[in-house]
Amino acid sequence: MARRKKDTKQIELNLATPAAGEAPPPVGKREAEAVPSPAASPAPAEQAPSADNPNAKGGDPMESPLAQSYRTWFLDYASYVILDRAVPHIDDGLKPVQRRILQTLWEMDDGRFHKVANVVGATMRFHPHGDASIGAALVGMAQRRLLIEPQGNFGNVLTGDGAAAPRYIEARLTPFAREVVFNPKTTVWQLSYDGRAKEPVTLPVKFPLVLAEGAEGIAVGLATKILPHNFNDLCRAAINHLQGKSFRIVPDFPTGGIADFSEYNDGERGGKVKVRARIEARSKYLLAITEIPFGTNTTSLIESILAANAKGRIKIKHVDDNTAEKVEILVHLPQGSDPEQLIQQLYVFTDCQVAISPAACVIDNDKPVFLGVREILRRSVDRTRSLLQQELEIKLGELEQQWHWDSLERIFIEERIYRRIEKSKTWESVLAEIREGLSPFAKRLRRPVTDDDIVRLTEIRIKRISAYNRFQADEAIKKIEEAVKQVKNDLKNLTACAIRWFETLQEKYGRGCRRRTEYEEIEQISAAEVVSANQRLYVNREEGFIGLNWRQHEFVQECSILDDVLCIMGDGSMRVARVGEKVFMGPNIIHCAVIPKDGDKAFYTMVYQDKESGKAFAKKFQIGGVTRDKLYPLAKSEGSRVVYFEVNQGEKEIAPTLHVALDGRSRARVREFDFDLSRVPVSNRSAKGLTVTKWPVKDVKRVDLSLSAG
Repeated sequence: MARRKKDTKQIELNLATPAAGEAPPPVGKREAEAVPSPAASPAPAEQAPSADNPNAKGGDPMESPLAQSYRTWFLDYASYVILDRAVPHIDDGLKPVQRRILQTLWEMDDGRFHKVANVVGATMRFHPHGDASIGAALVGMAQRRLLIEPQGNFGNVLTGDGAAAPRYIEARLTPFAREVVFNPKTTVWQLSYDGRAKEPVTLPVKFPLVLAEGAEGIAVGLATKILPHNFNDLCRAAINHLQGKSFRIVPDFPTGGIADFSEYNDGERGGKVKVRARIEARSKYLLAITEIPFGTNTTSLIESILAANAKGRIKIKHVDDNTAEKVEILVHLPQGSDPEQLIQQLYVFTDCQVAISPAACVIDNDKPVFLGVREILRRSVDRTRSLLQQELEIKLGELEQQWHWDSLERIFIEERIYRRIEKSKTWESVLAEIREGLSPFAKRLRRPVTDDDIVRLTEIRIKRISAYNRFQADEAIKKIEEAVKQVKNDLKNLTACAIRWFETLQEKYGRGCRRRTEYEEIEQISAAEVVSANQRLYVNREEGFIGLNWRQHEFVQECSILDDVLCIMGDGSMRVARVGEKVFMGPNIIHCAVIPKDGDKAFYTMVYQDKESGKAFAKKFQIGGVTRDKLYPLAKSEGSRVVYFEVNQGEKEIAPTLHVALDGRSRARVREFDFDLSRVPVSNRSAKGLTVTKWPVKDVKRVDLSLSAG
C-alpha cells in the first residue's frame, strides 16, 4: 500500500501544471522512423521496476509483467492523449488527426474532389481511432476553407447545423495547402501505428497555421485554446518579425462581432477576451442581430434569449431566425419597450456577450508548453525561414547536378566520344573508353566524373544523339546557370527571401480576407442597472411562500428578477432571499417587502412575547447587513410570538404610544395600560429590547390613530 501511494505522488508531480511561459515536465519521447509509442520517463530519484531491472527501488522481483504495466498506465495514457490527440504541434500547427488527413489528401490529390468517406477510409491506415474522429476533424477544417476546399453540405458554423453523411460530400486540398503545407524532400518520416506505412512526424508548413486556424483541445491535466487570427494580420506580423520590428496580433473570429482585447494577455493563460454580438435597432420595436460572438451559433443564441425571457430577465414578443450565408436574428419587442435598454439587457442576460479565456498550449520537443501567440508566430516564422533555406539548398544541389549532366552530355555528343565505344566488346571496356574520352575535358566540369555519370551516358538513345541541337543545349545550360545564381543569391539574402515569400502569399491568398471582428473597449454593464421591474411579487402568508406571477395570492409590489425580498414571520424570525418562481420563507409571514437597491433604511418596531421567560419585550431596530437564505432570530428565544409590528420608511423613526391589553386569564391587577415607545432606543436587530410586561399580552394597538399602521 505504501508503494502505491509513492507511485501516485510521482505521477502527480510529473503532471503538475507549469507556471505561465514555462514548459511542463516531459511526458514522452518519440523517435523518427519508429512506431510512435510515447512513454514517460520515471523520476530520476526513483527508478521504476522493469523486466531488465526487477530489483530497482520500489520493485518486486516476483512482480508480474501485468502489474508492472498497471504501475504506469495512467502516465502512459496522459502522455498519449497530450502528444497524439489533443494538442497541436508548434512546427506545423496541426493535431495528429489533422496531419494524417492532409497527408492522405496529398497522396490522393489529382485536382478533383474526393468522397469524404473515401478520404476517411484511407486516413484510417494512419489513424487508429476510427472514422468518427477523422470525419469530424475533416469537416472542421473544410468549414474554415483554408486548407480543405469543401463541396456539398458541410454544415453551417453560423447556425450550428451539422454536415451531411461522408458519402454525400466531397473535398480536396486548396491551392494554398498545396503550396504551403507539403514538400516530401524536407519532410521527416516515421512509421505508422501498425508499421505498414510511413507518415510525417510533422509537415513542413511554411505559415503559422495554428494561429490562422485556431485550436482547442482537452488533454489529461491541461487544455489548449488558441483563438483564430486574420490571414493578412499574420502575414504582416511575420514580415515585421523578419525585419526586426515589433508587432501585435489579436484574434479575428469568423463569426464577426465586437471584441475587447485589452486583457488578451498575448493569448496566454489568465487572459480574457470579451466578445459581443452586433445588434442594431431597425425600428422602435425591432432589433436585428447581424453578427454573433465566437463560440456560439444562432441556435444557442436564440435559446439563451428565450430562456432569459422565460425567466423574466428580458421582455420580448418573439424571435425570427433568417440566417443563411449571413446572420440575421430578428427580435420583436412588445409595446412600450426601450430598444436601447433591451440591447444592454441582451448583453447582460444572454449569450450576446461572452467571455473567452485563451490558453495557448502547443507541443514542442515532445513536451506541452504554454506560449504567447507572438512567441508562437516568431518560432513559426523562424521555421519557415529554415525550411526555405533547406528547399533552396536542395534546389541548388539539383540544379548543379542537372548542369553537370547536361555538360557531360554536351561533351559526350559534341566531341563524338560515343564513337569510341563502337569496337568495345565488354562492359568494362565501354566504361574505360568513355572515361578516357572525357578526361581531356575535365576542366570544363565542376566536379569529378563518377561511374554513375558514365553509366548514365551509355543510356542516351541514338535518336537523341542524332537530333541533338547545340544551340538549344547552350540555352538550357545558361538557364540553369541563371537559376543557380538566383538560388545562391536567395541563400545569401535568406531574410529578404522569406519576406518575399510572405508578401507573395498575402498577394495571392489575402484578397477578401478582411477582418470580421471589430475591436474596441467594452465597458462592464451592471445587471442591476439595466434590469427591468417587469415582474409581480405575490405572497402566501399562511403557508410561507413568495413567488412571481401568482395571481391567486396576495400581491405585494412590482419587482425585477434581481431583487431581494425580506420576510419577517410571526415567530420573530427573519429571512432574505432572491425572488423566484416559488421560494419558501417561513410560515405565518407578517411582513414582506422588496429591499431597495440602495439598501434597507427603514426603522422597525416590534413587540413580542418571549417563549422562554413569558415576558413581553419591545424593540426598535434596523435590518443592517444580511446573508441570503439564512434564518435570523429577532426574538430572544425560539418559539416566541410577535404581538405588534410596524415599519417606518421615513428618515426618522416615529415613537408612538401603544395601548397594551393583557390576557384575561392572567393574575395582573391592571390589565390595560399605555406603553411609551419613546423610552425604547434604536438598537441592532439582535437586541432583546425593553420589558413591556411580565404577563401574557392579548392585544397591542397604537394610541395615535392619525398615523397609519404598518
